[in-house]
Amino acid sequence: MWDAIVRYVKYIFENYDPRSVALEWLLIGIVVYSVVRFLRGTGGERLFKGIIVLVLGFWAITLLKDRLGLARIDFLYGKFLVGLLIIAAVAFQPELRRGLMRLGGAHFGRNAIPEMAGVIEQIVDAAATLSRTQIGALIALEREVKLGDFITTGTRIDSEVTANLLHTIFWPGSPLHDMGVIIRGTRLAAAGVQFPLAEHGDFDRTLGSRHRAAIGLSRESDAVIVVISEETGNIGLAVDGKLARFLTVEQLRQQLLDRMMPLVAGKKGTKSQTANPVKSKQESA
Repeated sequence: MWDAIVRYVKYIFENYDPRSVALEWLLIGIVVYSVVRFLRGTGGERLFKGIIVLVLGFWAITLLKDRLGLARIDFLYGKFLVGLLIIAAVAFQPELRRGLMRLGGAHFGRNAIPEMAGVIEQIVDAAATLSRTQIGALIALEREVKLGDFITTGTRIDSEVTANLLHTIFWPGSPLHDMGVIIRGTRLAAAGVQFPLAEHGDFDRTLGSRHRAAIGLSRESDAVIVVISEETGNIGLAVDGKLARFLTVEQLRQQLLDRMMPLVAGKKGTKSQTANPVKSKQESA
């Protein structure tokens, strides 16, 4: 097997420009690394790695086709790759949708909204009160990817963001307290919004529906989602499919400033405090 690989590499470099081959391999490596990084923490990560192993295994067989007497393997390999591409397009539909949404919603050189600092303070104040009183909450801050489809599932409010309003919405017994709220810009756009639940990925299986909803929405968009545990009062933050838990109020404030106002935070010379990773401690929202 090793001799077959060596002969293949020699054949490539003897018949093609070594610089072009090296550049092509480098580009392929960058693409594969970028895809794995994008899928990290999701169910698609394992699926993608499985496909890579399958392709490499089939490629290794093609190297040994002469020794094994597999004359038609090249023909089958081409058909196999076409079929694998179709299967991957179906299997990775959620990840492809999320990637295209982020690509289409990207704005380079985005300026931070000065009023957002006040909104963040109201959210932090509400989170501190909700955490202290152990009232569950789910607050999504919209960024580049619009959340209009999710807003339509809830009750439109279009109000100024205040800590008292957030506390009232999530107060136990309120008609809207079980779902989430979406903040668009400096306005509270809607409450009672149903977020998509994360069904797979590298996260604690004991997490409750609020935490799974926060992870789910962060996978579907680039939103920043604050989640408060009703069971323990712990504060969490979900971004890009990753959930940071057990945050302090100051850590939450700094994380929101860094995510929602990166230019302003950078000018102030602030540095984001490291969020505590998901721990194995059991917790349900």
